[in-house]
Amino acid sequence: GFSALSLGDQMSLLQSAWMEVLLLGVAFRSLPYEDELVYAEDFVMDEELSRLAGLLDLNSAVLQLVRKYKALKLEREEFVALKAIALVNSDSMHIEDVEGVQKLQDVLHEALQELQGSQHAEDPRRAGKLLMTLPLLRQTATRAVQHFYSVKLEGKVPMHKLFLEMLEDKV
Repeated sequence: GFSALSLGDQMSLLQSAWMEVLLLGVAFRSLPYEDELVYAEDFVMDEELSRLAGLLDLNSAVLQLVRKYKALKLEREEFVALKAIALVNSDSMHIEDVEGVQKLQDVLHEALQELQGSQHAEDPRRAGKLLMTLPLLRQTATRAVQHFYSVKLEGKVPMHKLFLEMLEDKV
């Protein structure tokens, strides 16, 4: 699994996919809500809050992802599988063990297909439908990184050092 990869490859994958993993979590937590995003247990944003925070465009993109997952009735096991797939579906140029990462991708893809076969045998295309949400996730993550980078450049909002390092690495 992931822990069998070198620390360098683990870091490269995390640096490449961190925003996708975070946004998947937001989307999953937001499934029970209507047009609201649950960034944390105690922080839910509706359209008005999004507008006030200057996040309307970004949050609209995340809500589009939420609507797709709602339509698919995304389950926790599928969410976890998608999160793992997003993590190893890296576009990083710094992967040392490309074959090891490819094997992990294959294992996770097979796990998603087995999950679909055991829990949703009536819909043989379900795994494919779930995987087809990943381009929108990546596009939304890129938009989020660009947004937070512009906020950083404006210097109006203090940001945690680790967040800044991850942001710098993505730009």
